[in-house]
Amino acid sequence: MPGLVTATGVLAFLADEEPELKVFALKTLNDDIDTVWTEVAGALTQIEALYEDETFPERQLAALVLAKVYFHLQAYNESMTFALAAGPLFKLDAPSEFEETIISKCIDQYIAVSSLHHAPSKKDLPALETDLGSGAIDSSALISPTTPFSQSSVPSKSLLARASSDDNTILDPTFQPTKETRSASIAQVHDTATQVALQNVIERLFESCLKEGKYRQVVGIAVEAKNLDVLRRVIKRANQDVKSGKTKVQEGSQGPAEELMDYALSICMDIVQERGFRTEILRLILDLLNDIPNPDYFAIAKCVVYLDSDEEASRMLRQLVAKGEQDSIAIAYQIAFDLYDNSTQEFLGKVIKALPSGEPAKPKPAEESNDAAAEREPLLEGQESSEEELPEEVAKVYKNIRTILDGSKVIKLNLEFLYRNNHADMSILNKVRDSLDGRNSIFHSAVTFCNAFMNAGTTNDRFFRDNLEWLGRAVNWSKFTATAALGVLHRGNVTQSRKLLEPYLPRPSGVSTGSVYSQAGALYAYGLIHANHGADALDYLHQQFKDADQEVIQHGGALGLGIAGMGTGNQKIIEDLKEALYSDSALNGEAVGAAMGLIMLGTGHAATIDAMFTYAHETQHEKIVRGIALGIALIMFGQQEGADRTIQLLLANPDPILRYGGVLTLAMAYCGTGSNKAIRKLLHLAVSDVNDDVRRVAVMSLGFILFRKPGSVPRMVELLAESYNPHVRYGSAMALGIACAGTGLDEAIDLLEPMMKDPTDFVRQGALIALSMILVQQNEVMNPKVAAIRKTLKKVVSDRHEEQMTKFGAALALGIIDAGGRNCTIGLQTQTGNLNMAGIVGMAVFTQYWYWFPFTHFLSLSFVPTSIIGLDSDLAIPNVKFHCATRPSLFDYPPEQEVKVEEGPALVTTAVLSTTAQAKRRAQKKEKAQRRESMDIDTPAVSKTASQPAAEDKMDIDDDKKAAAKPEESKEKREGESGDKEATAATDAKKKAEKEKVGYEIENMSRILPGQLKYISFPAGRYKPVKKPTGGPLLLFDTQPSEPKSLVEEKLNKVTTERAPVAGAGAAGSSDGTPRLSGGAAQSLLSQLQGTGAFNRSSMRELSELLQFGQRMEQDAAGEAGERRGRGAGGAAAGSGNGAGAATAGSGAGAAAAAAVLNAVDEDGEGDEEAPTPAEFEYFTDAEADDEE
Repeated sequence: MPGLVTATGVLAFLADEEPELKVFALKTLNDDIDTVWTEVAGALTQIEALYEDETFPERQLAALVLAKVYFHLQAYNESMTFALAAGPLFKLDAPSEFEETIISKCIDQYIAVSSLHHAPSKKDLPALETDLGSGAIDSSALISPTTPFSQSSVPSKSLLARASSDDNTILDPTFQPTKETRSASIAQVHDTATQVALQNVIERLFESCLKEGKYRQVVGIAVEAKNLDVLRRVIKRANQDVKSGKTKVQEGSQGPAEELMDYALSICMDIVQERGFRTEILRLILDLLNDIPNPDYFAIAKCVVYLDSDEEASRMLRQLVAKGEQDSIAIAYQIAFDLYDNSTQEFLGKVIKALPSGEPAKPKPAEESNDAAAEREPLLEGQESSEEELPEEVAKVYKNIRTILDGSKVIKLNLEFLYRNNHADMSILNKVRDSLDGRNSIFHSAVTFCNAFMNAGTTNDRFFRDNLEWLGRAVNWSKFTATAALGVLHRGNVTQSRKLLEPYLPRPSGVSTGSVYSQAGALYAYGLIHANHGADALDYLHQQFKDADQEVIQHGGALGLGIAGMGTGNQKIIEDLKEALYSDSALNGEAVGAAMGLIMLGTGHAATIDAMFTYAHETQHEKIVRGIALGIALIMFGQQEGADRTIQLLLANPDPILRYGGVLTLAMAYCGTGSNKAIRKLLHLAVSDVNDDVRRVAVMSLGFILFRKPGSVPRMVELLAESYNPHVRYGSAMALGIACAGTGLDEAIDLLEPMMKDPTDFVRQGALIALSMILVQQNEVMNPKVAAIRKTLKKVVSDRHEEQMTKFGAALALGIIDAGGRNCTIGLQTQTGNLNMAGIVGMAVFTQYWYWFPFTHFLSLSFVPTSIIGLDSDLAIPNVKFHCATRPSLFDYPPEQEVKVEEGPALVTTAVLSTTAQAKRRAQKKEKAQRRESMDIDTPAVSKTASQPAAEDKMDIDDDKKAAAKPEESKEKREGESGDKEATAATDAKKKAEKEKVGYEIENMSRILPGQLKYISFPAGRYKPVKKPTGGPLLLFDTQPSEPKSLVEEKLNKVTTERAPVAGAGAAGSSDGTPRLSGGAAQSLLSQLQGTGAFNRSSMRELSELLQFGQRMEQDAAGEAGERRGRGAGGAAAGSGNGAGAATAGSGAGAAAAAAVLNAVDEDGEGDEEAPTPAEFEYFTDAEADDEE
């Protein structure tokens, strides 16, 4: 039937009295409404009258026609209302634009209405007792009158984010969104019938989705609508469909219910921004998982960690162990590793306390040594669980779980991995040392940081041992920093920490141990070694902090105490820190404030914040206020909405340091959430605050908010990177470095490369540091710009005309880019996707190096080893191989720097003057003439004789020309050879890339980058993984447990601690005061003498033997002095040193070898004896030796 051309005649039927004609007219119009809607729009009142007439038989048809006309008029709210009134006539499965638009509108309406009815869970948020700064201060006075960006410049992306930004505006009392959001376009539905109709449409939509197996769509709508009943119903329906056979599940794969819970979990962690609602979803998922016979225990572990439910964690571990199967025990071990990776010390302590100890009750043994007792102390006090009678095998399992949860197993595995795979390039470090003057404290600290980062966690302190003279130049705080660097180098070496730092640690009162800066640095280092793993270190550091009577030692003790006790919430320590804070010492106040924040990390403890906030208004010292601001930010870590009140108070304060703390609190509270309201506030502060420090940290904080979405940061800071204000440019560089760390993101590098040539020195510094963070563990195959940027870093360090700040940044960058012996990346989230608390805190405190250089060491907390360590059910390391489906060069280590051999000076051809040559020729002619006149012999003979000098002359001239041409030819030849060599090398590399086969085997305990994980697979064989590898320790099922197994040999266990050399033996001389040449100086002298050619071989051999004899005498004297010292001091320092670094030490461990250098008091004491002047060095020349013969 042809369609209508005009609706004039049909519309006339609407005014007829016969209902049948009216119905006919409506049906006809409905069929061709898309063509004639413009004419029908003039008769809307007539059609609406028919719809409102209760006696009219086809009211729903009239509503459908009205809905379609309003749809074409783009009045979507009215169209949806009439479409709902149409009832079953509104077809959900019709493939037209009208139905799709109205269904979308219905879903929006349902989500908005359901969200309004959802009652959020009221969690007890910390409330400050003080209202300092609230209401009394006009926040507009803190904002510049010219604001380039409006406060609503960042549009909301998702509905959840929009709802959050509309409802929660307490970050700024004056904030009013000007952009129309989705909720503003929702129709106000007051009619009960319409609400019921909307519910019916949504139910029909859900049912059609569930019949087709489209469960995820329903889950997404339920989460956005905050309707947990629908979410529970969908997951249960998916489980029932599997049981009834409607849905088929492949063997070995997850069922729809498990997939849905994983999907809901990922939505919850990545998209949902309301903390209360996220908790409700996780609680629901946890309940549903527990109802499944064989649940996903790793998903349960994720929920348990976020919900902070230690009882659930311990119950799950007990349940797995009770099964007694090898598979379930392996899963229990893997979950224990995941819990340690994602939880705080306080949470782990509670879990350990709830588990059986695994050891039968034994009588208390006789007295044991202090060291042995300290090593056996539990993680936290009062952790001894009730003794249970357990079978030996079960007791062993619980013992292993406890060693995993207290961190000792993980730390040991990481230490072994970093030690055996250390690829640090010492030539780079030596070049940095040679390029920077060690007498300058900034440069000395820069080299220290470079060494610490490059060898972090590897226990390799060889650089300190080999450069005792350079180390001796450290004074005051440089000495503090150098001693603390030992903590970064030996991080995790908890069993040897006390012995290692024994020469530096403070002794009981009355016993002098040298410089107070070294003692303070040793306490800082002790905390770094035990970072986030307090164990026995907490009690020791707490006691040292209380006993310290000097402010410098208190400073180091507070930092060490905070790092070791991170997140423990220990009230005793907090009280002692408060007492030190109230002493109003500017020197240790900054460290004490930061330490309080570290101890109460993430607790949101209102009483501590209130005390710190009040004291910040009482003190006059800026350093104390800055430490308090940092501490408050750390206490509010991860609190999200719970920190809004504190943020508001800090940002409304007239003190720029407290406003700085408010921005940092905002960054820590919302870190990793991608919160739009937090981003909006930071961008507003970045362009409006009158203080440069506040603007800088506001831009920098964008990196903390968005590090889970690194691709969005370059676009966001693109304009800020070109700001007129250098502080904003620096902040944008650091934001890129923080958010894109380890990604090698090209967009970020493109923004940072021009900033390396910025006119301001600290902007160049920030750009260099940020580039090193982004390019950590990147090689030329992964990112071709790596080689050029590495070259630039080395050039900046060695450039004499470069500013100090830029050179400092370049030195740090060279250490960061090769972090942990090129085996560590910067990880702000764990391998399972949760926030890496220690990493984020380390990065946040590291950024405070702007004010205090020793904070730089905190960056080592962000270094995460990149490995897969396969373990069997006995927690041993089997000799197993993984398969990587890529070319070997793609993820290979960067090549080491080639050390150029210094050549001696090239011999230059002696220049011959033209006048000399003329005089020579004249003399030769005169001589020839005289010979002719006096000749009495035959002509042939004469001609023969006469021709001889001419030939000789010609030969001389030719020789001169050849000699002059020879250097040029050799130079061209060398250049040609080098060019050929480079071309050959490039060709070989190209051929190698072409010839490389895809796919190769990787040994267990090897480096595997995060980007490499997707290519890793396990070949069919004896061992199978318990889960998809995510990096770190991975439990393996042993399919042949009865067969003998081959284990990886642990190199760290073979290393023995050598006796430390006598203090200063390698630097100043022997124990009797007689100065002697060190080995390095002797070799340098030999090289110089060989280059001059002054000696013959016999004299050189004699001199070499003489120097060797002197070195042997020196070592013997050092050994005797060490034995005397060991007998006198009880051998405390005799065994000091590094368990791993001592393996390569020829003369002893690094810590004790440098003890005298770092412990030396900076000022000379009265009556000190001067060192004797060395005698002049006597030698004979070759001529004198010949005369004697």
